[in-house]
Order: sequence, then structure tokens, then C-alpha cells
Amino acid sequence: MKDEYVGNSEPGYFASQPVSNASWFSVEHHERGRAPFTQVTYVPKTCRHCDDAPCLKAARDGAVEKRADGIVVIHPEKAKGQKSIAAACPYGAVVWNEELALPQAWPFDAHLLDAGWKRTRVEQVCPTGALRSEKLADSARSEKLQAEGWRVRSGEQATRPRVFYRGLERLDTGLVAGTVTGEVGGRIECLEGARVTLLLEQGTEIATTDCFGDFRFEAVPRADRVQIKVECAGYAPCQTSLEADEVCAVHLEPAVS
Repeated sequence: MKDEYVGNSEPGYFASQPVSNASWFSVEHHERGRAPFTQVTYVPKTCRHCDDAPCLKAARDGAVEKRADGIVVIHPEKAKGQKSIAAACPYGAVVWNEELALPQAWPFDAHLLDAGWKRTRVEQVCPTGALRSEKLADSARSEKLQAEGWRVRSGEQATRPRVFYRGLERLDTGLVAGTVTGEVGGRIECLEGARVTLLLEQGTEIATTDCFGDFRFEAVPRADRVQIKVECAGYAPCQTSLEADEVCAVHLEPAVS
């Protein structure tokens, strides 16, 4: 994105972005679990192009425009000196350019879309295809997003953002994982096929250890300690308690016949 906005300007769309200290599109790094069972979630952070945009309410003289296609554009010719526009954004997505005395945010590559481009630059350069933009009629948007599992981040509903995510449950829940071992032929070995039961207030979940003796449970509530019960043929069952994002090593003793 820097190569598009640093050193360039488009009247009516944006003024040049600073080389440093001004990210219009960044990626947050969220980690859960503990080594060796860590799991990383990357969350893009940028202007939400809200339908009820606080920056639009804070702007004077038409400095911020909510276009018919939903894109929010801060007009550099009109926004000069209006620091209140940057201060109004609850997500920190509007940054203040001290050198130019301008509030600035990612304009969704509106200048490129208006020139006939089919996709934004960030979509084009994302190597995993994780980013997608789509123009939807308001009447069909809610139904389509819900059916595909897209939602806004927790706490952002009030401004009615147009940036949606999938997989956000990883931010709000924990990961419970571990390794099960036992004595095999006089040696301590990883136990494949052990049954691990996660005991929760709302019910139980079951996992089976893999060839490395490993198991994991996704989307575990963080609030309380949880219980896990481990069972394997030929071994005495074991039950232990741990917290979400905690890793455990469970060693099973041979069953007494």
C-alpha cells in the first residue's frame, strides 16, 4: 500500500501518506495457547468505512464524504486543520498527518476503483487471498454475510462498519491442548488414540490423540478452569484441571488388573 500512497496524491481522494508513523492498513497479531501448541490469528486493521461514521459527524464543510457505494473518503482539500476528524474515530483508523495538518485514512483505493479496477491493491497483493471486497445491495448484504459467517468485531456494532471478519472466535476464546504419554514396553511413549474429554458447564467435547499423542480443543471459554478426562485402553484414566490457553502433559499409568 505504501507504494501507492507515499509520494503520490490524488485531488479529491487523498494527499501523500507519510513514509513512517502513519499506517492506513495494518495487521494485528493475536496469539493464544502456549508452545508448542501456539496458534496465531492475524486481523487486518484499517478504516471501517462505517455507515454511521463518527468522523463524518465531526467533519465540517463536507471534508468527509460517505459515497453511495459505502466508501468513506476524507477530502484533503477540505479537511486541512480538522484534527477533530482523526480524534473522532473510535478505532484509531484515522491518523493525523502533522506535516500536512490533515486527517488521513485508507480511502479503499477509491481512485483506482473509479478508474475501473476490479479489486483493491490490498486484495491483489495478499498472498493467501484472505482479503476480499464485494459490492452488495443493502437488502442482500445481511443475509449473505450471516450465511457465510462474516461479522464485525466485538464492540464495533454501533458505527455499523463495512469491514467484516471470519474466525473472530479465536480472539474471544482460548485453546486447550496437550500431550498424552504412557509406558510401552518399558519406555515412555506418546499414546495415539487416547480419548480426551473436555468437561464444560454447557456440555462435553471429545478429541482423540494423534500419532504424536497430541490433542487440542478450540473455542474454549476463558472465564473458568476446565476439566479434562483422559482414557486409553490398558491404562488407568486420569482427570485434571487447567485454564484456557494452558498446555498440559498427561502421563497415564498402566491399569491394575
